[in-house]
Formats: sequence, C-alpha cells, structure tokens
Amino acid sequence: MKSFYVGLSMLVLCFVSCKKEVKPETEAVTVTDSVKTEEPIVEKPLDSAAQMKLWIAYATPGTAHKMMADETGTWSCDMTFWEGPNGKPSKATSTANIKMILGGRYQESIYSGTMMGQPFEGKSTLAYNNASKEFTTTFIDNMGTGMMVAIGKYDEANKSMNFKGDMVSPLNGKKTPYREIYTIVDANTRKMEMYDTKNGEEYKSMEIIMKRK
Repeated sequence: MKSFYVGLSMLVLCFVSCKKEVKPETEAVTVTDSVKTEEPIVEKPLDSAAQMKLWIAYATPGTAHKMMADETGTWSCDMTFWEGPNGKPSKATSTANIKMILGGRYQESIYSGTMMGQPFEGKSTLAYNNASKEFTTTFIDNMGTGMMVAIGKYDEANKSMNFKGDMVSPLNGKKTPYREIYTIVDANTRKMEMYDTKNGEEYKSMEIIMKRK
C-alpha cells in the first residue's frame, strides 16, 4: 500500500511540472510508515479428525447433565401466582414427572394438576449447551398456544439457574421480558420464581415450591 501512495505522489509531481503556469494551492501529502492496513484474520480450517473430536465433546453429557438427571422422579408442586405488583396471591397445585431423554442429554418435565378450576397440563424441557455453556428452558401448556423460551447460566454460589427471556402477551400481542430463578434448595426441594413486567415495573408473578415424593 505504501508503494501505491509513493507512485501516486510521483504521478502528481509529474502532472504539476507539466503545468508550469499553474501552482498547486494544496500541500503535498507525506506518506509515512504510520499508514498501515490491517490484514483480515483468516481462521485455519479444521481437519476432519479435529472436527469429529469437537462434535463428540458437544454431544457428550457432562456434569451439568448429571445435575439435571439428579431431579429424575415425581415432585409435588405448590404454586403461587400474582397478577401484578402488590396483587393478591392465588394458589394452585400440580405434580411434575421429570426424566432425562435422548440419551441423557435433555430433561423433560410433564406437569398435571388444576388451575383456576380447570385441568392443567404443561411440559417443559431443559438443555445445557456444551458449546455455549448456557442452559435453555422451554415451557408449553394447555392454557395458551405460545412457547416460553429463556436462556441463562448456573450460579454455583447460590445453587441457582438465572434465566432471561420474553413472552408474547395475549392482551396486546407484544413481547414482554421475563426472568426466572430456579434454585436447588436441597436434595429434595426446588424453588422456581418468575418475574414479569407490567407498566414498566417488574414484579414477582409466580413461585413454585417443588418437593420430591
């Protein structure tokens, strides 16, 4: 690139000398070594053996999956709901049957119970992505037609998974953010807390205390 600017300067000087009657009003630009171009970084392609090794590591259940498998079994769920900030709580109960699926790579939870006087059914999945080092949780139920999806990481100090996601409100069709905290209280107790946003204010909308049967 430096040789290009030097060549360009020579052409300009030659052009000026041929037009003796015209004196350039601008100063010549001095090309210094400080003018450099950054060359793009090209990643070296992986050979087939290296690619296979990475795929095997990606597909192999690890410590996080063992932690998920520890929850296999039947759990009773004491559920509390709030419709808004400082709202009056309402209660419900359900049962969760938890198991690992697809070779111990994902956790599946099937919920059944009664909510607002109606039969309630729900299904959640939990995944730990070995590549991104993140958990992903999904939830669907018979009380709507949408899917809740949130991503988060495990906090070893607090024994909790902290998720963030968004959901579409059936009241206005707009996405609203929510977050979820899932805490391992002890070997036979779990606590799930959900926080929604209403009129720009975050509030606790649900709490589930799970006890292993």
